Amino acid sequence: MFRTRLLIFVFLLSGFVAKASFILVPMDDTTQQNHLKAYGITYWAIDKQYKVNWLLNYRGGSFLISDAAEIRRECQIRGVSFEILSDGQTQTILNEIASPSQNMESVALEKAPKVAVYTPSGKMPWDDAVTLVLTYAEIPFTKIYDTEVLSDQLLLYDWLHLHHEDFTGQYGKFFGAYRHAPWYIEQKRAAEEAATTMGYNKVSNQKLAVAKKIRDFVVGGGFLFAMCSATDSFDIALSAEGVDICEPMFDGDPSEANYQSKIDYKQTFAFKDYILERRPEKYEFSDIDMTEKRKIPMDKDYFSLMEFSAKWDPVPSMLCQNHTQLVKGFMGQTTSFDRNLIKSNILVLGDNQINGEARYIHGQKGKGMFTFYGGHDPEDYQHRVGDEPTLLDLHPNSPGYRLILNNILFPAAKKKKQKT
Repeated sequence: MFRTRLLIFVFLLSGFVAKASFILVPMDDTTQQNHLKAYGITYWAIDKQYKVNWLLNYRGGSFLISDAAEIRRECQIRGVSFEILSDGQTQTILNEIASPSQNMESVALEKAPKVAVYTPSGKMPWDDAVTLVLTYAEIPFTKIYDTEVLSDQLLLYDWLHLHHEDFTGQYGKFFGAYRHAPWYIEQKRAAEEAATTMGYNKVSNQKLAVAKKIRDFVVGGGFLFAMCSATDSFDIALSAEGVDICEPMFDGDPSEANYQSKIDYKQTFAFKDYILERRPEKYEFSDIDMTEKRKIPMDKDYFSLMEFSAKWDPVPSMLCQNHTQLVKGFMGQTTSFDRNLIKSNILVLGDNQINGEARYIHGQKGKGMFTFYGGHDPEDYQHRVGDEPTLLDLHPNSPGYRLILNNILFPAAKKKKQKT
């Protein structure tokens, strides 16, 4: 008798599973055991052309995916928590999200973006947070650098991340601390040789050409994400076109007289009215960065994510999806941005209002979009040259790293007509 009841139970259970139509990948703070790899599962499902929806503001920005045995298996292999939903359960969730009283939205994710990371050869994955988390989440990407950019290979990609680069030709302003270090000497030599090979008389001119190609990529409809010094040095390079802002130890000749007055802020993506740092020994590009102004103890260093209308402003809502509104701060050469030096058309997605700094900003340029994120590594408070790599197995639920992965997925969203 017991055996008969057990068989009936198993039969009924298998019938329920057979009727399951969707997989929910929850992204709240209590259920999901690996938030970062959940993005990789979602990207993988989109790439395999499964139906995928991003449930904005529902349980931390969960993902709804058409049910399939291989998706369940992949979740189990990667250690990603998931729930099996019936059609009725799914409809109940979607009805809740659709309610005008709820700040939620369901956004279809249709096309896995082709991802490029702008990074020099020889860099280890832990030298760059984006490379590190893409590798950990198992999201495919291609490394490119100056040769590929200048030969118009950006046309092959939808999304580009800028490594912690110096587009001004000042070698990261490492001169003061590291000018006698073998790695600095070798990097400077290699950069000069590469510029000459590509037909440029100075590294600054070659990097400006790269910055202009990246600008055109965004204007044409590309998605750009940059962290740390790649944010402000990119804008500075564009604004200083035709103006020599480099001292002799960087390019072999003096900087231009009164160069500050010749900076053209109309050329920048995000920043305005900044003052450049002239001293070559100073580890800073301009007063955009708040690193030395902020004076925040490590145990009190947090920033808050803004809340947007998911139904009316889906893009900033996607970029801010997280299981917490309060994110740990972390430093970099460019840690954060002075709010007074941010253009009025730029959205601040995350900030510390008490300190007057923005950490995470977003804007549109032409047909494309860009996001700038201050700091070097969300789980390494003050990363220094030669530090040990961050092990993301120790931080699978990192809110700071989730923001990077939000930027990977939002270009996959179905384009919706503007509401009127």
